[in-house]
Amino acid sequence: MKASALQRFLMAGALALTVGSAHAAWPDDRPIELVVGFAPGGGTDVMARLVAQHMEKRLGDKARIIVVNKPGAGGEIAVRYVAAAKPDGYTLGMINAPGFVYLPVSKGAKYKPEDIRLIARLVDDPLLFIKRRGSNAPDDLTQLVAKLKQTPESLSFGHSGDGTTGHLALMDMERSQSVKGNSVPFKGGGDIRLGVLGDHIDYGLITVTEVPELNDPKGPFQAIAITSDKRHNDTIPTAAESGIALRYSSERGMGGPATLPDAIRDKLEQALQDMLKDPAFLAASGRDAQVLAFQPGDEWKASLDRQTRAFQDEAAARK
Repeated sequence: MKASALQRFLMAGALALTVGSAHAAWPDDRPIELVVGFAPGGGTDVMARLVAQHMEKRLGDKARIIVVNKPGAGGEIAVRYVAAAKPDGYTLGMINAPGFVYLPVSKGAKYKPEDIRLIARLVDDPLLFIKRRGSNAPDDLTQLVAKLKQTPESLSFGHSGDGTTGHLALMDMERSQSVKGNSVPFKGGGDIRLGVLGDHIDYGLITVTEVPELNDPKGPFQAIAITSDKRHNDTIPTAAESGIALRYSSERGMGGPATLPDAIRDKLEQALQDMLKDPAFLAASGRDAQVLAFQPGDEWKASLDRQTRAFQDEAAARK
């Protein structure tokens, strides 16, 4: 028996009400996945777990966030996973720049930056060159470059994979100084630390927050340079002081699938902004507190768009 026009209207209304109710339930009906593109123990992973813990209460009493690690390919695996997810707010990702915009330009990554809707930047974390304290590796960038000029690839540099901040800094140094180092990719900052401590690599290219012992003069690591505009604690010289104009930092933030609804994106952005002002979060952040740098998603996108154009121009110049 065919349904009457009235019956069809009532059925459609009931369906719309059901869908609307389900959407309104976000994020109460199941846990949110926060995907990290690097191994546990690194700076991004540590930040993600802290964010998950402190952000839940800002999304509702029933909200739950779980961190899922999908390391590999310099973060590409995780970005692709988030980009392919249903845009319902239950799959989010930690976004790491500049690798996020560099990989599609240089390596033909199987995603485009526009496949991700940026929610907010949380961190601007400068890069360090570290070595094991007491190792025979040169103690400053000037000596480091001199050794590589004399014997190419005689020094090894660990980073978190192609297109990550450390890898880009290494390539920039090699180009500007006409030297060649031994590039060694790892799956994250925790593995780089172990590589340095075990003398498997001479240097680790790692961010400030990934070296908690940085301010300990008797700690296991010695930082020989920071790639920022100013010294760290007045003790670690900038790369520019050695005549090498390196300015690299790991920007970390959050994103979701490209068609993430405005209402969900806006709620997440506001929750993150509020969280970064919370004294409890700041206290729990420890060393991360010094590099917190909130930026709304649209502003962060504009900044990364400029980086993308710079990488594109650089790639075109090399052809």
